[in-house]
Amino acid sequence: MNRIKDKLTELGILIQELESIMPSNFKEYSSDLKERAACERYFEKIVECITDISFLIIKQKKLGIPEEDKQSYDFLTTNNIITIDLSIKLKEAKGMRNILAHDYGKVDDELVFNSITSEIIADAREFIKQIKHLNDK
Repeated sequence: MNRIKDKLTELGILIQELESIMPSNFKEYSSDLKERAACERYFEKIVECITDISFLIIKQKKLGIPEEDKQSYDFLTTNNIITIDLSIKLKEAKGMRNILAHDYGKVDDELVFNSITSEIIADAREFIKQIKHLNDK
């Protein structure tokens, strides 16, 4: 559980760091290349950290071996570790992360901005909350 706790701490720090640089509006986000790139990178790192934690839990609890990253969230849902709603949101975030990380076509900056400012932080905090209850189960 120590590695999971360490990763949860790392996730909390990443959330705080993203919040500290997050622009207040889309115009500010879209007009500053460095700010946009930094926010996108934090988004990627947060999603990667959540995925790492998911795999650590799956390994620790011997829940099987997911064939792909997104499937790890299904394993957690099936075993009542996270909710179905959160699993769906994390899969969407993972899809967005893949688009950003692998440059799949033209990125919709407004969609990315909305994901960064109104979704990933709330979803990551909810993930932390649900994972912290593992000790209670």
